[in-house]
Amino acid sequence: MQVTATDAKNRLGQMLEHCQREPVTIAKSGRRHSVLLSAAQYDALVAAGKPALRRSDPGREFYEKYKAWVDEQNRLVQEFGIPGEEFRAW
Repeated sequence: MQVTATDAKNRLGQMLEHCQREPVTIAKSGRRHSVLLSAAQYDALVAAGKPALRRSDPGREFYEKYKAWVDEQNRLVQEFGIPGEEFRAW
């Protein structure tokens, strides 16, 4: 079911009941804006680990994957500094 934001606001109780059966898509300014889900549907999405709902840390994932290389690069910078650093404006 798709409704406008105004309809969703004016008929919130009905929308809450309807989303127990199926998601309700809310359009704002003629474009799809939000989706109203039941708590059970939301919990199922979170439990399934959907990427859109999972919070990830790309930096941590990169470090875990390339830990040895990153640690070696950090060691080299500590020992020798950054090549060409004297030519940088900052």
